[in-house]
Amino acid sequence: MVFTIGSMRESRQQRNGVREVARAAVRPGARTGVRRRTHAEVCTTVGDYAWRCGWAVVPGARVARGGGPCSCGDAGCPQPGAHPLPFADEIPAGAAPEGAAQAWARVPGAAVLLPAGRAFDVIEVAEAPGRRALVRLERMGLRLGPVLLTPAGRAQFFVAPGAAAALPHLLYRMGWDDADLDLRCLGPGDHVTAPPSDLGGLGPVRWLREPLPGSAPQVPEARLLLGTLAFVCHRDRAHACGSA
Repeated sequence: MVFTIGSMRESRQQRNGVREVARAAVRPGARTGVRRRTHAEVCTTVGDYAWRCGWAVVPGARVARGGGPCSCGDAGCPQPGAHPLPFADEIPAGAAPEGAAQAWARVPGAAVLLPAGRAFDVIEVAEAPGRRALVRLERMGLRLGPVLLTPAGRAQFFVAPGAAAALPHLLYRMGWDDADLDLRCLGPGDHVTAPPSDLGGLGPVRWLREPLPGSAPQVPEARLLLGTLAFVCHRDRAHACGSA
């Protein structure tokens, strides 16, 4: 990708604009500069997800680190700290950074959620086989998308939309349909928690493979990853059963 002086200046101005809006949006009475900087960083990240990555961003509920009631206010919440806030507006994909920062400032403390089933679906496996599969896939030279790592010990591989609906057929074609695999796919109606947010009070979500800077993330077709992911998951399960 070729950057001109003008485009670089414009990019810097956009980022500076997001930071200024975020600073101005911090609630008065914040106790420390650390809190203000953190809020500004979240606003900048949300703007980056919407503008550069082309992802919609949904404000989500939170739970205090170590557990507690869900911030949605429902004492019987079935997904504490891991679902969209019903009263908050979604920030659409492609929103300008300044507008995204202003919108996020209206939901201070919300978790950053990304809806699956639009720009991407997600194949989720346990962390250990996910890490091994990632190494294999990179050695194979496959084009990979972002990969999230959750504090619940799950690796989430971003793949092209439609994977969730096609998963049973793909597993059947590859001969994995009757295998006991710790593997699932997230699609329309599902959300993933994105950095820098916590997930359900368990701890922060991190990127195992970050979106590449400078352009919208390109996600692979699920069939290109699924065989390797299924094989590594199956081998991991077999080793666990053998050592039991």
